[in-house]
Amino acid sequence: MPSASAARLSHVPPPPAPGECPVSGAYARLTEVFPRLSVSVGAPRDGDGWVTAAGLAAGGAELDAFLSWDDEQILRDYGERARPDVVASFGLHRYAWPVCLLFTIPWFLCRRVPRLPVDAVSYHRGLGRLTVRVAEFACLPGDPAAADARAVTVADEEALRGRVREAAAEHLGPVLDAFRPRMRRGSRALWGMATDELAEGIWRLGRLLGEEPRVTGELELLLPGTTPPYAGGAAFRALTGPAGESLRTRDRASCCLFYTLRPDDTCLTCPRTGDAVRVARMTTG
Repeated sequence: MPSASAARLSHVPPPPAPGECPVSGAYARLTEVFPRLSVSVGAPRDGDGWVTAAGLAAGGAELDAFLSWDDEQILRDYGERARPDVVASFGLHRYAWPVCLLFTIPWFLCRRVPRLPVDAVSYHRGLGRLTVRVAEFACLPGDPAAADARAVTVADEEALRGRVREAAAEHLGPVLDAFRPRMRRGSRALWGMATDELAEGIWRLGRLLGEEPRVTGELELLLPGTTPPYAGGAAFRALTGPAGESLRTRDRASCCLFYTLRPDDTCLTCPRTGDAVRVARMTTG
């Protein structure tokens, strides 16, 4: 009987043509099901609404300008100023959620994991666009792209999951360090937020792809709760709906602080949101 890895690899696209990004097909599929976000291959862009990941990680004027957008949006939408740490929390979430998909979508769809340090990514939040420069990617031995000069072949699925965690941590670590003084949170809280973004982005895309059961199973293996620097795990659990149906949820390891603006309107996976409220919200409207 073929292994699960071999079965999955039977659906991997053909090896990339010379000069073609090995994960571009996965990014194209991302945009098909989630048109609000697109990823293109190329050098990082700056100016005209673009921000570089390296600029954010530097923690200076580029980060100030990035967070001013959140400050103005909160005032416009909620009619009040948020605390600086709340503004920074919003800004980090709005950056980390799409950026985590740069790693998890190609891993989930084609078992390829790009290495994207901060000097390889830029983001235009207004347009929902990301650019990536992929100089290296990890894949499994049976992948046709393993012959690509940029490929690093790893032994098995667990090794590939390790590459997802490592690549995301390599990118997010410097960004978290830059946000930390503004957020007034310790390292564990920030890595809890990174864990949540890594889990919840691909979880949402899994639902859009019609593959929620597979994505939650994959996430339980990716984020078992014992993989530093990540704090917490995928931690999915089941609730029972009014008709006896099973409803999947999880408890975030971090808090986005939205409750400071609207105490009665918490996120669905916020630990402050009780199970009865979750069931009601998941089964009405």
